Amino acid sequence: MSALFTFLAENPIMLLFLLLGFGMIVGHISVKGVSLGAAAVLFLAIAVAAGGHSYGIDLTLNPVIGTLGLALFAFAIGVSSGPNFFHALRSSLWPILATVALLVFTGAVAYYVGTGLLGMPAPEAMGTYAGALTNTPALSAAGKASGDPSGATVGYSIAYLFGVIGMLGFSLAALAYRRSDTDQPAALDNRTVRVERGDRPRVGDLEATYNSKIAFSRLRRGETGPVTRPAMEDKLEVGDLVTVVGPKDLVARIITDLGHSSSHSLIEDRRFLDFRRITVSDPKLAGRNIESLELDRRFSATASRVRRGDTDMMAEPGLVLQLGDRVRVVAPRSQMTQVTKFFGDSAKGLSDINPIALGLGMALGILIGELPIFTPTGATFSIGSAAGTLIVGLIFGRIGRIGSIVTALPHTATQVLTELGLLVFLAQAGTNAGGAILTAFTSGAWIKMFLLGLLLTCIMGAGLYVVMRYAVHMGGTRLSGLMGGSQTQPAILAFANGRTGFDPRVALGYAMVYPMAMITKILVAQIFGGM
Repeated sequence: MSALFTFLAENPIMLLFLLLGFGMIVGHISVKGVSLGAAAVLFLAIAVAAGGHSYGIDLTLNPVIGTLGLALFAFAIGVSSGPNFFHALRSSLWPILATVALLVFTGAVAYYVGTGLLGMPAPEAMGTYAGALTNTPALSAAGKASGDPSGATVGYSIAYLFGVIGMLGFSLAALAYRRSDTDQPAALDNRTVRVERGDRPRVGDLEATYNSKIAFSRLRRGETGPVTRPAMEDKLEVGDLVTVVGPKDLVARIITDLGHSSSHSLIEDRRFLDFRRITVSDPKLAGRNIESLELDRRFSATASRVRRGDTDMMAEPGLVLQLGDRVRVVAPRSQMTQVTKFFGDSAKGLSDINPIALGLGMALGILIGELPIFTPTGATFSIGSAAGTLIVGLIFGRIGRIGSIVTALPHTATQVLTELGLLVFLAQAGTNAGGAILTAFTSGAWIKMFLLGLLLTCIMGAGLYVVMRYAVHMGGTRLSGLMGGSQTQPAILAFANGRTGFDPRVALGYAMVYPMAMITKILVAQIFGGM
């Protein structure tokens, strides 16, 4: 074994990729729907480094590798969350503020109970905080602020597993009352209606009556007339056939309001109007809502639905688009080619990492992260490269473009950078903690870390359950996703998705608090870790 450890120490790049490969083999092992995921790389790195330490061989990877991985991870998370983050700040302010308050309170408990009651060093206490709330960038912030990354990583490693399992339990408790949820989204329906009303209602007035939750996508006057796209000023006549798209309950209401459901299907007649699912791949469209595209004026076209992942959504005027969305567009056949070009519809474009935005955004984020911030006592601290790149990523993802420079990255590219960056950082952090964790177990210090981690996870999970259910009156399905977002933990998101059949409310709850939870944990770990 000594020869093997020596060989790995002399080939750090090989060591890095062996840890990534074998770590994820372990990470993909699932027990009752729960797997370690990326955290398995951390645990394997700790085990390998501890084994080398027992032979007197240092297997620590260069800290620069960890900084690079973490900065990539945070920037990519920011870019992908940017389009929805600022909207969530306005529309879901109270749940976000409640989550932030709980994260700050939990951080205070970690510091004062850990360093006071349990007598732990601050790096171990705040590393335990990062592990109990399963946040890797917070681990980095705590380690850097305290000057003892090894101690922070030990606390993180010991608290992490219950951080995942414990919050899974609270997520399961939230799902236990999901049957009484009042925010169940209605499935979309598409029906052709024969108009019987004689008061000639305007299309625009009808859509406004239903708060733009329904849309008219096709119109045929008479039995043999051409199928056209109805304009807002068009008035419906007796005998007209019109296609309505929207939630099932609203479609049923408007059928009764206008006349009766027709056996004819205008969708089948594609001689004049065509429809197509088009992929949003042009970065200039990211972060813009449907209304701002002005499809009516540009192409005499209408967007009826948007598919994001496996979820169909109504193309409401205020719906904000993301790169990778597939928009169902109804347009004249002669305009369909131009509409397609407008959206991009390129698979190649979705894998472009946009080196200009990546390079400039990463550099600016690292610069912001290193800027000194003065406290009332005269001391200074910096928010760190993870928080800096996350902030810049959020802004870049939201604005989408500065002049001719595109600041957004495609969704698929951000997913790749997110996973790669996280794995690289975990491998470096694990090797850095290998020797320290042996000391923690032999000295018995791990018991304090485990008990503190258990307390912190329970405070966060129980706090979210009580506040969101009884104060905010949030449904259990959305709350299960919010718990995953507050933990910044994909494993909890995957668990809730599996239990609900990928109900879109799970992802909505997750995305609602994820970016702010990420920033808050980093800052809390940074501030308390440096005290």
